[in-house]
Amino acid sequence: MIKRLGVLAGVVLLTAAAPPPVTPAEKAEARAIIRQMIAIKTAKGEGQVPVLAEALAVRFRAAGFAAEDIVMLPAVIDGEKTVGLLVRYRGKSAARKPIALLAHMDVVGALAENWATDPWQPIEKDGYLYGRGSSDNKAGMTLLATSFLRLKRAGWVPDRDVVLAFSGDEETGMRTTRLLAAHAWVKDAEFALNSDAGGGQMERDGSNPRFAIQSAEKTVATYQIAAANSGGHSSVPRPDNAIFDIADAIKAVQAVRFPVEFNEITRAMVADRVAARSDELGGALKALLANPADAAARAIAEKHPSDANILWTTCVPTMLKAGNAPNALPQNAVLTVNCRIFPGTSVAAVQAVLTKAIGNAAIKVTLDGDTVESPVSPVNARLFDSLTRAVHVNYTGAPVKPNMSSGGTDGRVWRRAGVPTYGAGSLAMVHPDDGRAHGTDERVRLDSFDKELLYWDVLLRDVAGPVRP
Repeated sequence: MIKRLGVLAGVVLLTAAAPPPVTPAEKAEARAIIRQMIAIKTAKGEGQVPVLAEALAVRFRAAGFAAEDIVMLPAVIDGEKTVGLLVRYRGKSAARKPIALLAHMDVVGALAENWATDPWQPIEKDGYLYGRGSSDNKAGMTLLATSFLRLKRAGWVPDRDVVLAFSGDEETGMRTTRLLAAHAWVKDAEFALNSDAGGGQMERDGSNPRFAIQSAEKTVATYQIAAANSGGHSSVPRPDNAIFDIADAIKAVQAVRFPVEFNEITRAMVADRVAARSDELGGALKALLANPADAAARAIAEKHPSDANILWTTCVPTMLKAGNAPNALPQNAVLTVNCRIFPGTSVAAVQAVLTKAIGNAAIKVTLDGDTVESPVSPVNARLFDSLTRAVHVNYTGAPVKPNMSSGGTDGRVWRRAGVPTYGAGSLAMVHPDDGRAHGTDERVRLDSFDKELLYWDVLLRDVAGPVRP
């Protein structure tokens, strides 16, 4: 326990050998690869994920990876072909379980007219690289790929297999993620490291860097709440009206409060925030740690959703569709509600809470699409030691803490499949300026990108090297 606390506090417990330097040519190679990746339009409907996967495969083969160690897992989703990509870096021993390294090749779409630059043409400007997917997740994907190329050319042989697992539909369904997680090379992996989660924040001048290792995710579930009515002419209005019914349902959803909950990860997160704050929110969080049912403390926390969203399940209306003509009573009204569910709470249980809150048997609450409920990955003291030391190569003394995110990544599929998964990307971003994933003018800070090459080199040589005492 003492060792674990030391790791969580960001203390380096072991002294690592000096890492090999990253050369200017290697940094240039990584930048060339990410520019190539951004220029391949891998949004849904474009059919370009297989093109990107093959572009990477060409580089892996040229670096010396055998053809049998590069596998494409095809899938057809809504008539569109996509693939998952596996690349195996063979280790010396089959006795140790492999490690999976995760990223995704697809991106969300982009409205070019809303961007200051062309989202599909990588542009370097003011120390940043702009383009759709630059931060989510083509930077992480490129860094993992480039690390494999660098290590292979250097002649490094891992002590156990290390496998890249790049999905092709993380943003739209994760079918290729399921194929990857079930593959024989990785289905029994000791753990997975996800480049699409975790990471760092710092001030605009580069000061105060701090890093998070994602160890849990909320379950993402979307519900359709539907009201139906016989309708009629708007000149003869009636009290029964589908829009009135949905309006009542909206107010009912707004009033729902899920209980405050803690797990190993969120308890540590909240304790850190309490230690760092002396304001009203800090006091409220401290009170909730002692008594999760403290209503007054909860009321204060609710004023700070960015800090409090890890404390409970959240449900919020995001879309509304009703009626078919301006002069007709609505026959249908449908409310879309998106929920982020605390690990351990089932999707069905949340559906039941919403149904009860609405209290109208004529309104149907149904789950829209697939969901993946996943467990919390336990804090792995040895792995966190390795992660901390790798971060400290670039950011000496920076705190490295476990984290639960409210967004969704491939990690939840891997956790559900039984592989403990940790968001281990270490890109340091300026908050909130650089938080542009899925938004306009997405970008990645290039000095942070360059530094992460060394981070992954140190980390992979450690976790896939000989067992430390």
